[in-house]
Amino acid sequence: MTLTEALSIRVNELLNEKKISQYRLSVLSGVSQSSIGDVRHQRNKTVNIHILYEIAQGFNIELPDFFNSPLFKNGNITD
Repeated sequence: MTLTEALSIRVNELLNEKKISQYRLSVLSGVSQSSIGDVRHQRNKTVNIHILYEIAQGFNIELPDFFNSPLFKNGNITD
């Protein structure tokens, strides 16, 4: 899978796990709904690490915890 796909899946997983909407994540993180939607729907091939940091903060987790998923293990990312 591509990194873009993995980021999309991870954000969607955390939204479901934390039981919050994209709108609520936007409020909590300070990241616009459109930027979160771009990540969720793979509309951007590159994502600014600062955006990911803010999204992680919105989930009330640290950035390493965001990437602590089998999605990001060696060999899973092909791009």
